[in-house]
Amino acid sequence: MALHDNESPSQDGPAASTKASLDRIKQQLTSSGRFLLQGPLLKRSETLRKWNPRWFTLDPTTGRMEYRLERGDLTPKGTINFDIGSTILVSPINLQGLPKYDGCCIYIQNMAKKEYFLCAETSGAARGWVSTLHAAQLVLKAHKEAVSSLGGTGSAKLGTVAAVVAAANATAKEAAKEVAAAMQGSSLKAKDSDASHGGEMPMDAMSIMKETLRVKDEELHQVAKEMRAREATIKELAERLSETAEAAEAAASAAQIMDKERKAVRTEIAKLRGELEDKLRKSSLELKALKERLSEAERVRDEALQEASKWRTELAKARDQAVIMEAALHRAEEAVRLASSDNKTFPKCFQVRQTADNCAKETIRPQEEILPDVYHLNTSSETGSHIQQDGLQEITGVGNPSFGGISESGIHLQQNGLQEITRDIDLLGLQNEGDEQSSSIPSEPQLKVDNESIGPKQDM
Repeated sequence: MALHDNESPSQDGPAASTKASLDRIKQQLTSSGRFLLQGPLLKRSETLRKWNPRWFTLDPTTGRMEYRLERGDLTPKGTINFDIGSTILVSPINLQGLPKYDGCCIYIQNMAKKEYFLCAETSGAARGWVSTLHAAQLVLKAHKEAVSSLGGTGSAKLGTVAAVVAAANATAKEAAKEVAAAMQGSSLKAKDSDASHGGEMPMDAMSIMKETLRVKDEELHQVAKEMRAREATIKELAERLSETAEAAEAAASAAQIMDKERKAVRTEIAKLRGELEDKLRKSSLELKALKERLSEAERVRDEALQEASKWRTELAKARDQAVIMEAALHRAEEAVRLASSDNKTFPKCFQVRQTADNCAKETIRPQEEILPDVYHLNTSSETGSHIQQDGLQEITGVGNPSFGGISESGIHLQQNGLQEITRDIDLLGLQNEGDEQSSSIPSEPQLKVDNESIGPKQDM
């Protein structure tokens, strides 16, 4: 039969191989046997938090742990669910409270965060239960690995499962000894409890009711305390919210005030900008007018400088004519002196002298009068003052009959007077005598040099 099972996987495929592996696992578990660990434990109620005696049964080969109210009950009251990752240990804290249970409390927490609190009669019994539970966890782990490796190295995993199951059974047997010893120690107390069981039932029910009321009262106090804490928290939150609301209102009002101020500032800026633009426009117009006036003043200045240069030239010519007239006067005086011996010609000479004096005076007078005006014209042109055309005419005397300045007609008359004097001297027959004294009269280039030397002295 075993040979047939070994040959069937190759004949029927993967499904037949899996079925054969499961059959082998069952055979290994059956052949290994099963030892149940049984004994009394105290279990804390989840609602009343009261420790109640229960009869527990643990199958280490399957990891199933059940409890009953009494040992002979066929139907279990409940189960203790644990798995590979559950936490199982002997609690270092005496959860039961009585000194005799120090080191006897068992704490179990599964992967679903479900907690169980148990208590054995002795610390040895507690350690036996915990070690058996750990062995059951190893069996569950071996089963999981064997199922995961179906179709592969199944024979090796089956051997591991058998070994783990055998170890769990051995651990359960050792733990059963500790549990039996604990039960023998507490058998006398159990008999006394059975003898007085009938009379104490009402007391047990009353104590249960009192304990229930006490637990409920504690829960109510705890709920009331939590409610008060929540009310305080809600009140604090309400105060904070009110403060936040007030701060928000203050911030909103401040924002409105700042917005109004911003609008006012923007209006003021726009107004100032408009005024500034108007001032800039007016300033640009005034600057343009000043530039035009400056251009006109520069033009008038240039014309005045040209006119002053012209009159400087005329003044130089007048000075030359004055020098010539002075020379002619000296010649006339010399001629008169030489001809004074002739009485016949004396009246004529006197007339010639008088005519020459008048011409010299007429020539010298305009020269002396125009020199200050020309000096003032030079000073005005150098300082860049605004000389108007009418003022220039008043200074120079051009076109003004009341001004005793030099005009072209005056210069022409002076030249005619000089020619008349020369002609009169020639009529008197004084040409020869005048030629003899010509060495004493300076020539025209020399006169120009004397004129240049005299000019600056007159200007000063």
